[in-house]
This record gives sequence, structure tokens and C-alpha cells, in this order.
Amino acid sequence: MLQLKGAKCRFLFCLVICIFICSAIYLKAKVSNSPAIYLKAKVSNSSASQHSPNARHSPDTQLCRPLPPGCRPILGGREGSTWERRDCLTEGYLAAPDLNCSAVTGDLHFITSPLSREEEEYPLAFIVTIHKELEMFARLLRAVYAPQNVYCVHVDAKAEPWYRAAVERLAGCFPNVFLASASERVTYAGFSRLQADINCMRDLARSPVAWRKVVNLCGQDFPIMSNLELVRYLRSEPWRDHNMTPGIKQPPTMRYRTQMQYKEVAGSHVARRGRGYKKGPPPHKLEIYFGTAYYSLTRGFVKYVLNSRVARDLLEWSKDTYSPDEHYWVTLNHIPDAPGNYRNGGWEGSVRAIKWGDQEGQAHSGCKGQYVRNICVYGIGDLPWIVNRNSNMFANKFSTLSFPEATDCMEEWHRQKVLRLAEVPEKPGWRLAVETDEVAARANANDTTGPS
Repeated sequence: MLQLKGAKCRFLFCLVICIFICSAIYLKAKVSNSPAIYLKAKVSNSSASQHSPNARHSPDTQLCRPLPPGCRPILGGREGSTWERRDCLTEGYLAAPDLNCSAVTGDLHFITSPLSREEEEYPLAFIVTIHKELEMFARLLRAVYAPQNVYCVHVDAKAEPWYRAAVERLAGCFPNVFLASASERVTYAGFSRLQADINCMRDLARSPVAWRKVVNLCGQDFPIMSNLELVRYLRSEPWRDHNMTPGIKQPPTMRYRTQMQYKEVAGSHVARRGRGYKKGPPPHKLEIYFGTAYYSLTRGFVKYVLNSRVARDLLEWSKDTYSPDEHYWVTLNHIPDAPGNYRNGGWEGSVRAIKWGDQEGQAHSGCKGQYVRNICVYGIGDLPWIVNRNSNMFANKFSTLSFPEATDCMEEWHRQKVLRLAEVPEKPGWRLAVETDEVAARANANDTTGPS
């Protein structure tokens, strides 16, 4: 009996020790992976004279890191100089619970004044759907932000609580940026992706901002056009009074998407229900089209989407189709009664610059980054191809986690163009990077990193 009690005590003691060790390992991993422990970066507070591209930075100017030499083909610059970032934007900075809004708008160099009368008189609405890469979202928002526009941000319902809280705090720094009132658990190629846009449209329809057109974005997009170029493009013919939904009549190779029933495995994937689960014909004898999930839509068309019986019936019918956002918008845009319809556009409309894997050797010479789901996540070597496509509004895809240098260079190139086209005097805090003497830049880097 004593031996049994002794064995039992030893077992319980070992069990307690194991639980303690496992808990310690779990807590350590959880804390180390939390963005809240990142050091809040120091950001530049330099004077107007330091913003000149020909000025050397003074010793008290905090520069973060030089942009890589691969940026030079698109940024240019003086011989023997380098470009250095003026802000140390990190996820830890953005996820800090005490995020200071004046620091966000000032130290992170948001442009908070309209850059032209033309833009001010033609406000745009943006729908941005995100679920990861907080820093990438902040850079996208900074690039497309203008005070006359309005921005609805849909945060995926499956995003971690700290991520949603950080986005909400960031959005709270701007009167014209808000989170969607309803969030979907978005599944790739699922109906939930379409519903996310619809949710934002409902919110934007109630916005006091008199926006003229709405453009949808995802978290890995980045603009090629400036806001002024975007306004001019959307006001030019044939888009002045029309929606932009590139696409064609549904080809035979895509009919499986709407002839069979599909179901979402929430947050994971879309699967076919089975051979016997066929769909009936679309409502109202509509002819189904196939196109992109990206668009530019007039305000009248958005009202039609939200209130028309035809649009609501097509939305309901689309719930068990595959990737319905690639047929829904373009199909509605071919209805004669739809406001702003554009029935003869085909693939017209330069919404995205994308390197598709199956178009390598034809539309482009290959991906210098990495293909993900047949789409190139851009590396720095892809940037010359992107910036030469000035007819495209946005490029997809960028990632600050996979290829941060590409995002750094693209962001600086875009900001330089925005400031070059501005019709108002430039403010000191609007520049994202400064051009410095290479020797001084190395000295600054050594002072920042310290001895190895």
C-alpha cells in the first residue's frame, strides 16, 4: 500500500512539473509572437530644410534604413547617394495600445490636405478588405489616403483580436476611415468575399461624404496612379458616367462555377457539393458574365445593387457558386436598366497590373518575387515592369513580410509622383524618404545598429 501511495505521489509530482513546463513554453511563445512587445520606433521630426533632396541630414535626424540599391532604376538620384526612409513603420508601432493619432498622421507622413481642387471636387470611396499584414495595410492606406475621400475597411472576422483592435485604433485617427459594421469570415473564392464588399457598400451609402465612385481594394494592393490621376482616369471617356467591371460573356471553361453547387468550408476553402447538386438557371433570365473581382462603380449603381430586386435575387442565387465576385458585378453591369451600365466594354478598364503565372513569356518575362495561387507576389526586380504600366490603377500583390524592399521602393516612387503632381505647396512632413550622401548614410547606419 505504501509503495502504491509513493508511486501515486511521484506521478502527481511529475504531472505538475510537466504542466508547469508546458505552460511556461506556451506563455513564452505567445509573448514573443505578440506585436505589442515590439519597440515603438523613433520617427523623424526633421525641419523643412532637411526635406530637400539635396540636403544632408543633420546628426539629430533619425533616419531608419537606406532603401536598397535595387530602387535606383525607378527612383533615380545623384551619383554616390542613397535614399533613406524617414519613418520606422512597424507592426509593433501600429499595434501599440497607446497609439497617438497626432504621431500617426505627422510622424508617418500622411497627406491630410487636398492636393488639388479637381480632387477635392470629385471625392472617391474605397473598400479595403484585409486580414493580415498590418504594416502592409498601413502603407496602402497612407498611399491612397486623401481627406476628401472616404474609406470602409472590412477586417476579416477570423483575424486575431489584436489585429482588429489595431486597425480600429488606426482608423480612429481619421474622420473619413471606418471599419465595416458587419464582418464576414472570408473564404478564398467563397460568397463571403462578395458579401464583405456588400457590407461596406451599405455603410458607404449612409456616409455623409458625397463620393462619386467606389473602388475596391485588398490588403496586398498598391496604387500605381496618384489620386489625381485616378480621378482624371475615372472621369475620362468612356468611364465618366459608367461602371468599370472588366469581363466577357461566361466562356465554356468557366461554366462549372455557376452550373454546380458549392459550399464554403468556413475560413478554409470552397468545395463542390457533389455531382447531383446542380444549380438552376439564373434569376430573371440573366446572362452570366465572367470578369475580375475588382471594379469602379458609380454611386447610382451601388444604390441599384442594394435596392434592386434583380440584384438581390442574383446575390441570393450566387451564394452557392464558385468565386461569385467574378461574375456578380460584371453581370449586373450588363443589365440595360442598371445605372452606369457599360455593356460593350469587354476587358476594357485598367484596374490591376498582375503577373499571372500562366502568362509568363507572353504578358511578362517572369516573377522576380514568388508565385502564390498563380499570382506574382512582387520582388524588387518586378518594379520596372509595374511603373511602366501607368495605365493601370493598382498593382497586385505586395507583401511587407515576404518582400519588404519591393514595398519600400514602390511606396517611395509613388509618393514622389504624388508630390510632383500636387497643385498646392508641399508641406515639410509629406516626404517619406530623403536622398543622402552614401558615406553619411553608412555612418548613420552604423550609429543605429551599433557594433556587430
